[in-house]
Amino acid sequence: MTRRKRTIALCLVAVAALAACGKSIKVPDSQPRLQAGAELFNMRCSGCHTLDAAATSGSKSKREIKGGERTNGPNFNVRKEQKQDVLFAIRNGGFSGAIMPANIVVGDDAQKVAEFLHAYAGKGGESSSSSNGQSGSSGGSP
Repeated sequence: MTRRKRTIALCLVAVAALAACGKSIKVPDSQPRLQAGAELFNMRCSGCHTLDAAATSGSKSKREIKGGERTNGPNFNVRKEQKQDVLFAIRNGGFSGAIMPANIVVGDDAQKVAEFLHAYAGKGGESSSSSNGQSGSSGGSP
């Protein structure tokens, strides 16, 4: 491996470590489908949604959002979701179709994310008190 490639790899590892901010996914390895769903949620949904079980904190209040940043997805620490609602939102870009990209995960990956959210959303969490006002029923966009 060249020196340049090593430097790039080291920088990527450092960025990933900083992005995690000491959080880790809280799904037991004994639940491999839910663990995979949590990892997919962390990779694909963390920019806009908060869920401690997936080590994500994307739902920010307006005072926390920096210029041009759009992170107004629901905080799933405080909002319970049904599997079919999650699958609908994934396929259609949420319920409004305005912000969330459609088909952010597809096929079995979408099923895993939906199963994970159904199992872990709405269970509170360390940052559940910092909800951005989007708690309640599943009438909004995941």
